[in-house]
Amino acid sequence: TLRFWLTMAAQRANPNAEVMGRQAAIFMNVNAAKGLYDVLRTNLGPRGTIKMLVGGAGDVKLTKDGNVLLREMQIQNPTAVMIARTAVAQDDVTGDGTTSTVLLIGELMKQAERYLNEGVHSRVLCDGFEVAKKCALEYLESVKRPINATTDGPADAVDRESLLCVARTSLRTKVHEKLADMLAPIVTDACLCVRQPGMPLDLYMIETLYMRQKLDMDTSLVKGLVLDHGSRHPDMKQHARNCWILTCNISLEYEKSEVNSGFFYSNADQREKLAKAERKYTDDRVEKVIELKRKVCTDPDMNFVVINQKGIDPFSLDMLAKEGIIALRRAKKRNMERLVLACGGRAINSVEELQPEVLGYAGLVYEHELGDDKFTFVEETRNPQSCTVLVKGSNDYVIAQTKEAIRDGLRAVKNVFDDGAVVSGAGCFEIGCERYIMEKGRKMASGKAKLGVEAFATAMLVVPKALCDNSGLDAQECVIKAQEAHEAGVASGIDLVSGEPMDPTVTGVYDNFKVKQQILFSAPVIASQLLLVDEVIRAGHNMRK
Repeated sequence: TLRFWLTMAAQRANPNAEVMGRQAAIFMNVNAAKGLYDVLRTNLGPRGTIKMLVGGAGDVKLTKDGNVLLREMQIQNPTAVMIARTAVAQDDVTGDGTTSTVLLIGELMKQAERYLNEGVHSRVLCDGFEVAKKCALEYLESVKRPINATTDGPADAVDRESLLCVARTSLRTKVHEKLADMLAPIVTDACLCVRQPGMPLDLYMIETLYMRQKLDMDTSLVKGLVLDHGSRHPDMKQHARNCWILTCNISLEYEKSEVNSGFFYSNADQREKLAKAERKYTDDRVEKVIELKRKVCTDPDMNFVVINQKGIDPFSLDMLAKEGIIALRRAKKRNMERLVLACGGRAINSVEELQPEVLGYAGLVYEHELGDDKFTFVEETRNPQSCTVLVKGSNDYVIAQTKEAIRDGLRAVKNVFDDGAVVSGAGCFEIGCERYIMEKGRKMASGKAKLGVEAFATAMLVVPKALCDNSGLDAQECVIKAQEAHEAGVASGIDLVSGEPMDPTVTGVYDNFKVKQQILFSAPVIASQLLLVDEVIRAGHNMRK
């Protein structure tokens, strides 16, 4: 046969080539999908378990985030690597849904295996998957719940309560419930803070900074900026109110000439004149900053803060300190843009631009010392469009877990702004989708393709079943009760405490529309590709050596 000759050709071209037949290839793919499925299944949902990852050097990481697990685990099987990359791509696009993607692919492969063992061809099943995918996407469009969350219009018109529900639902799958409920308003208000009319939400304008102190419950939102360094002069104020903020990228330190030059002097007076001439260029720049300070700070209660991206030498710092100016040097480039958005004004690159119009304003600037580290807080700004989430925790494990949760929470809220809609959670969508596919999808498919539609519909129930299993409930009983509620015309999810059907719109359990859509796009495609593999040939370049 043709396959025999292709196998012989591969082995003739490379005697070391290993060739797997159709049955062995499908068996390998199914087992790899089931292996990842078994690893991540227990992590799903707010009551999922936590995995401990131990590195080669003994470093430990505690997480239940599927994205972190798939990135950090060393996966050897090529099929499992392919599934992991698909799930990681899901996170890159939407910020969530990695675990659900792996579970759906694994369940599709498990359901397909049952029919393959009965002699059904994989191509027929894949045709059924395609029909079922179209039905699932149709159902998703029909059940999405539009909410008022756009970047256009006034901020008070945004449905903040729905944003809080989405953030809370996402965060509870990453951290414990009490911390998730505390972080939800932080990530929601952070997104509302950086929201600009007519422009997409820019999460880079939200700085996430950590301080190794207190507890994770002390994490807070600063509607301003927190810089991870302080002033470099002992006489500068550490606490100031009513501050004008100068954001600049001007060198205020002595610089050597760009060309090699020499100066010969015969007495100390000439040496003194040389030193003064070299300093004059820098001192003139500092004097111009001081002149601006005197011009705008007419009230003794007013203060002046210079935040410079370039350096400020000790002589310049001393001149500024004598005038009561707080000066920070070597500010990070990413913070310069955030500072302008938080305080107003604009960043300048030369002293010729020094005008009162370029200044921003902050009601409070103060310095906080933590061990050897210094932090400068810029708060009480008038119209902040940039903010800082200040993460606190007693150790690195807690801080890392909180930072990952905040990242996912921010992406969840951003998705709502992008979509303008949400989907009912707690397994409600999956249970309703299974019923819709069984009713409509079977009519759209013909012949044996109906088996693929049935396999897809059954696979959709993997999420509610995993949620119940991880909560210590009877998965079959809970899912059947929810299905009966759907048949009675009540769209219901599963209460993970009692196991009874519940209305997610009442309890505020919402999932992202974009996440569900991306899962339905990617999971059936990968499962179909793996099922259509009829031969695995190991004959890479490294085997020729």
